Amino acid sequence: MHPEAPRADSDLSEAVSVFVELRPRLFGIAYRLLGSAVEAEDVVQEVWLRWQRTDRAIVVSPVAFLSTTTTRLALNVAQSARLRRESYIGPWLPEPVDTSNDPEVGAERAEALELALLLVLEKLPPTERAAYVLREAFDYDYPEIARILRLSPVNVRKIVSRARKHLTDDQRDSVDAAEHRRLLEAFVGAAQRGDVGTLEELLTPNAVSLSDGNGIRGAARIPVLGRSRVANLSTAHRRFWPTVEAEPVEANGRSGILLHRDGRPATFMTIAATHRGIHQVMWVFNPAKIAAFLDSRSRFHCAVVSEVCVRPGRPPR
Repeated sequence: MHPEAPRADSDLSEAVSVFVELRPRLFGIAYRLLGSAVEAEDVVQEVWLRWQRTDRAIVVSPVAFLSTTTTRLALNVAQSARLRRESYIGPWLPEPVDTSNDPEVGAERAEALELALLLVLEKLPPTERAAYVLREAFDYDYPEIARILRLSPVNVRKIVSRARKHLTDDQRDSVDAAEHRRLLEAFVGAAQRGDVGTLEELLTPNAVSLSDGNGIRGAARIPVLGRSRVANLSTAHRRFWPTVEAEPVEANGRSGILLHRDGRPATFMTIAATHRGIHQVMWVFNPAKIAAFLDSRSRFHCAVVSEVCVRPGRPPR
């Protein structure tokens, strides 16, 4: 064997070890910037390929290199994703991800993970979103963020401050996980019983229901606004609840419900709430997003096969 071969094998083994250790963080960054688990996985896969091709001997900090590469690639995808979503039919919601194995999806803190907050961040310019995510979820300092985004630390501070101001009181005052679960269970129970009165008591006056179906039949194509309308919508289809089975799941660090029809997962739903009550009800009907949620259940068991980081059950990409 050539004397350089053992050294090359050792170098690749170390590269794999570093990447696998940091992979949850890289996915967490990309997912928060894109709101799509599928797109985030594609970004992470591309980062792995670039990490293999890089002269790692000159990389001072693998964490900095991989975080920077992930952020910049995700920003490129975010620019094109925004154009694609302009043609989306009806409300667009982020793809929910199963977080039962990693409640924070690789972050220092669980910030910018709830679906309602991701939806708010989606409305920000991509660079502003990236600065907020790196600071609030991953605790990068301002000079680090400035280097990643090719901005000055002063500009980064202003951008993060501006992003924080976009958050409404509802996003800042979100209830804890236990109260969220209680309210969700109460909402689903009342909806199953057709109890409009109890639903109205659970909802805030300005509550909104968002149905993400991209044109699928049965999904509302516009937001439904107001306590009474949301309550009535949630019980409108008398034959809906008796035909589905509700499975409690954990998504984006909070409780959710996966509704099965004819034995197959068909709809995901969850809520956003403060101590004032439920202010947002979110329904995901889009089959592609349901499939992505199911796929996310095995995401963090990343295996390395033939020098390629893959998900179980998927061929190397």
